[in-house]
Amino acid sequence: MGLGRLFRRDETSLERRLGTRLRDRTLLRLALTHRSYAYEQGGLPTNERLEFLGDAILGLVITDALYGEYPDLAEGDLAKMRSALVNMTVLADVAREIGLGEDVLLGRGEAMTGGRDKPSILGDTIEAVFGAIYLDRGIEVIRRVLLGLFLERIRGQVEGGTVQDHKTSLQELAASRFGTLPEYRLTESGPDHAKRFRAVVSLEGTTYGSGEGRSKKEAEQAAAREAVSGLREMAEGLAPRPRRRRGRR
Repeated sequence: MGLGRLFRRDETSLERRLGTRLRDRTLLRLALTHRSYAYEQGGLPTNERLEFLGDAILGLVITDALYGEYPDLAEGDLAKMRSALVNMTVLADVAREIGLGEDVLLGRGEAMTGGRDKPSILGDTIEAVFGAIYLDRGIEVIRRVLLGLFLERIRGQVEGGTVQDHKTSLQELAASRFGTLPEYRLTESGPDHAKRFRAVVSLEGTTYGSGEGRSKKEAEQAAAREAVSGLREMAEGLAPRPRRRRGRR
């Protein structure tokens, strides 16, 4: 399918899901162009510069919203809330909610290996889309779009006056249920200017969660979040207990 045909068919539906329409059609196409597709097509521009811009815009809008929504919270709690909102796991979730994976332009290899659902690709692409909306429509429009996508998540960060911290929650669950502490294993990939981290968390040798992020802390929080969710489902009888890994004899 040609690129022009793809966009004539699909771009309006994506914009409808976002709640705005870009005037510059090439800007939206650029926002959706993953580097695997760009290289496969002979070196087209990628969405990485727009991703850089969108990341900054997202941080600004979320910080401003938190500052206004919670005037009594201390700086440390606001920082925790922002970190819990502006990370790869949450961005990927938001991207899935609007069906962004189907619109990303990927190389054949990346598409065949599940790239349309990879948190890193979804997170980067949605940030690039945010950057494109900002450039095309300005700060007030992107603010409206972002609040539409994130406002309920912002309000959900405070439960009974306590800011969510998944690593702390997991530590408390592990201590009470296993009498031990979580262990995190970290790996990293990518160039120095765009490092990616992956964390795997285990309890007594059994893996309970994994996550990705742009920092070690973000990756560990994502892994802890998955582990906490799994442990709570196990307690409610909704999920089987993970198998313990057997060592070599």
